[in-house]
Amino acid sequence: MDLTFDAADEAFRQEVRAFLAANLPRELAERVRFGKSLGKADFEGWQATLNARGWLAPHWPKAYGGQDWTATQTFIWDYESSLANAPPTIAFGFKMLAPVLIKYGSEEQRRHWLPRMLRGDDWWCQGYSEPGAGSDLAGVKTTAVRQGDHYVINGQKTWTSLAQHANMIFLLARTDSSGKKQEGISFILLDMNQPGVEVRPIITLDGDHEVNEIFFTDARAPVSNLVGDEGGGWTYAKYLLTYERTSMAMVGASSASLELLREIAQRETKGDRPLIEDPYFAARFAKAEIELENLKTTTLRVVAAAAAGGAPGAESSMLKVKGTEVAQEIQALIRRAVGPYAVPFRRDCLEPGANAAPVGPAYAAGVTSTYLNGRKLTIYGGSNEVQRNIITKAILKL
Repeated sequence: MDLTFDAADEAFRQEVRAFLAANLPRELAERVRFGKSLGKADFEGWQATLNARGWLAPHWPKAYGGQDWTATQTFIWDYESSLANAPPTIAFGFKMLAPVLIKYGSEEQRRHWLPRMLRGDDWWCQGYSEPGAGSDLAGVKTTAVRQGDHYVINGQKTWTSLAQHANMIFLLARTDSSGKKQEGISFILLDMNQPGVEVRPIITLDGDHEVNEIFFTDARAPVSNLVGDEGGGWTYAKYLLTYERTSMAMVGASSASLELLREIAQRETKGDRPLIEDPYFAARFAKAEIELENLKTTTLRVVAAAAAGGAPGAESSMLKVKGTEVAQEIQALIRRAVGPYAVPFRRDCLEPGANAAPVGPAYAAGVTSTYLNGRKLTIYGGSNEVQRNIITKAILKL
């Protein structure tokens, strides 16, 4: 079922579609569609194309280089670009740090850091999780001790996505240990290209280098890189996470995956009939499709509330839980649909510039990698178990 919008938003959707058709390289879209790896140059090239159009951070205020898009326009862009298999923009700067700077940062910080994001001067990563401080984020033990006009930072972060490409990190560090654990946490911006910052790769189950652990040994950040008030980091961290979790509904990405699943199930056979006609498979496909349609409806309700001036609260946890579960089910069905072609998993077919021929049809090459990588969806961004606790307390008042 297609989405419907009013006349103005529908005209905007057609503008988005025309832009994607004219500017998204076909080879790049194919890599995204079939779950192949993207290199830093792939992301940066597409982001430069978006910036030239003024659409790299369109949800920002115009005063800072954005377009003042409504929540509905932002949803349409995310949805349509996912359906077109465009690479995602790296969210850590544009969709996580930027909203925090716009709401809580100083004007000097906004004027300095936001243009650098748009120009591609900085690649940001997120320093939240630590050993012992994942879902319980208030347990952070990384310290930031003020010495003169700098903070000296010691500690460790883990599961830091794409930190191998980053030159900047926004992190939570403990500046005071005397009160409750939610108190005394500060939000600090740190240059990673300095002595005392070590990035070590974590190779994930699919053989990819996506996440890292970072060790800080007397790393230094100027006091001017403190965002907001010292000790106010818990408030800023929660504000950022509402943006992260809302985006994890992944309605567009799951819609694109469902269409790939439909295509595969029509091509693959069971016995002498297309797989899509197998009663058991068709039932699971239908259930995933229905749940995705329900997710779209719920997401649009949150979007409508945001367009009316509201801010996502516990609703973002609902979208995170359902969105990640739907995405995992579709990934599992795709893997089941390609059958034995999912077994000979070869990463050398997935890397940028790879010439190795995949085993089986082109759509099978990245299936296992995508499936394995997708196991993390219900864990990162705050595990789904924790999100259910948030929903229980905030919505059900239990």
